[in-house]
Amino acid sequence: MTYKAGIIGAGGIAGMGILGMHDEDQIGSERIRASHAGGYEANDEIELIAIADVNAEKRTTFGDAWDISPDRRYEDHNAMLESEDLDIISVCTPSLLHADHVIAAANSEASPDVIWCEKPIASCIADAESMIAVCEETDTELVVNHSFRFTSKQQRLRDYIQNDELLGDVQAVTAQFRMELLRNSTHLIDTLVQLLDTRAARVSGYLSGENEAAESLDVTRRVDDTGGGGFIVMEDGTFVTLDCTIPRESSSMTYQFIGSSGKLYLNNDDGEWRYWALEDGTHVETPLSDIDGAWTWDEDYTESFANATAHIVEILNGSAENRSSGREAIRSLEIIVALYLSHETGAHVSMPLARPLREIEITSW
Repeated sequence: MTYKAGIIGAGGIAGMGILGMHDEDQIGSERIRASHAGGYEANDEIELIAIADVNAEKRTTFGDAWDISPDRRYEDHNAMLESEDLDIISVCTPSLLHADHVIAAANSEASPDVIWCEKPIASCIADAESMIAVCEETDTELVVNHSFRFTSKQQRLRDYIQNDELLGDVQAVTAQFRMELLRNSTHLIDTLVQLLDTRAARVSGYLSGENEAAESLDVTRRVDDTGGGGFIVMEDGTFVTLDCTIPRESSSMTYQFIGSSGKLYLNNDDGEWRYWALEDGTHVETPLSDIDGAWTWDEDYTESFANATAHIVEILNGSAENRSSGREAIRSLEIIVALYLSHETGAHVSMPLARPLREIEITSW
């Protein structure tokens, strides 16, 4: 069986490249494998047949690059949803539009079985909750594209940590990445909550007010998204120090986990994962068995889109449960919102957030 897919939003992550991730001469001029369209192309069981974007130039460039028939290039996403019978719909629009587009797709005549939404899930918690509710009501699987969840290395690492095979009881984590909490560091925070399998209980935040993406994207509209950090006490008692203030040129995505029976260092930019077992009070470096090398951007990030579509096919076939659901994605979003609230109020923020605070929107791209 071949599943039919359509995309809402013809920007970089849909298939045409992103500044800071791809060479400037590639962006907007050629197919990018690390993208939703690239993921579909890599899967023999999925055919990308339609695109919707309000920008005529982007729509044409994308359609030409990915061989979309001219009569299936839509200016209005609602027109695509009314005209096409789609099994999978990608939502690749700015985060503040995710809720509108996911809800429209779930309720549409297109009747998708899976909606593959870009991260972060939404720009406010209430929107994310509405997306989840509508998808559950319409029996639509909502898959959020937190890319690291679709790599076998991180899945194996998650199993090790949650089965207490490496670290025992995790006591503290230090995590660091480049600035812009919502647009970039949602990756860092989602990985954290996935590996620990817990939620935040208390958050204290700091915002730097800096946004390097604004300059690299050459945008004129001001957004809230900024670098920042703080500390987080998780529900299981783990103490997390978070630093997402570092400029791109000097940043590395790093984690250091300290547990009752070992410590773990991950550097996803430099491709270095190291583990030390605690033996008689001494940390002894030990290979990570069943994990072939460290996670890397060039290899694992690029392949994560093909891995994601393979996982989506498994969901459609009924052979796998969604490993990157909306309910999982909301755990990282609520931490980010709490960091903003803490900075603005000068107070610690207790979780879960009360209902009015779940309406607070953080704008990004």
